[in-house]
Amino acid sequence: MSSTRTVAEGVTAPSSPTSQGSIRIRQVSHRYGRGGAAVTAVGPLDLDVPPGEFLVLVGASGCGKSTLLRLIAGFETATQGSIEVSGTAPAPGRTAGMVFQQPRLFPWQTVGGNVDLALKYAGVRRDQRPAQREELLRRVGLDDTAHRRIWEISGGQQQRVAIARALAAEHALLLLDEPFAALDALTRERLQDDLRRVGTESGRTAVFVTHSADEAVFLGSRIVVLSKRPGQIALDLPVDLPRTGVDADELRAAPEFAALRREVGLAVKSAAA
Repeated sequence: MSSTRTVAEGVTAPSSPTSQGSIRIRQVSHRYGRGGAAVTAVGPLDLDVPPGEFLVLVGASGCGKSTLLRLIAGFETATQGSIEVSGTAPAPGRTAGMVFQQPRLFPWQTVGGNVDLALKYAGVRRDQRPAQREELLRRVGLDDTAHRRIWEISGGQQQRVAIARALAAEHALLLLDEPFAALDALTRERLQDDLRRVGTESGRTAVFVTHSADEAVFLGSRIVVLSKRPGQIALDLPVDLPRTGVDADELRAAPEFAALRREVGLAVKSAAA
């Protein structure tokens, strides 16, 4: 199995239905601070992500994973180079749905109220929101919870609400910054199962940040390992594992899964050395 892929160079094309959710990164670097105190967090790097891919960024702490995610989301602007999402420059709140390490829900709202607000900001008509809200909650495994208060549900359920809220806007791109890091192992594994299914069903492009080689192999259709700061691509690995019609426990127990997990784990350690 080849562990690297070259990045195809090309001319920027205007956004089209077939480019929705695509990411094009060219010679991007990002620095914090000025003068002698400046620190380069990431880059330079090139990266292409086609529509529908589930890309996982993995690496040691401080390698620039979250910085790169914020650049893609449009929360920050690259010091050098260019980023395009669906053929245009990223814009905060318009480029992608975002899920953070903490759910960041509105505690004074119910579960359904949090999703309704996301649908409102997405421009969904009031009379269409109840049906869409229930469908989104069903997709993340929260049927019949719309009436419950945020403090009445577990941390894992709160993160499911955050995912439903991110899906509400119908962005072609979903960005997730270590959303399961604070959860216990069992809850984390269950949410990995749910996210893998939701990602496959929605067909959206996703970029997921994690420290875990196991999580990267289970979720990703492609894995990019970043080197220590400044983060550059140390490994670009396609994941040739079935994404539908397979039991999650059987997949985790498969020899191919173990081999990929070992390859990614060794790459992370080598890149951080």
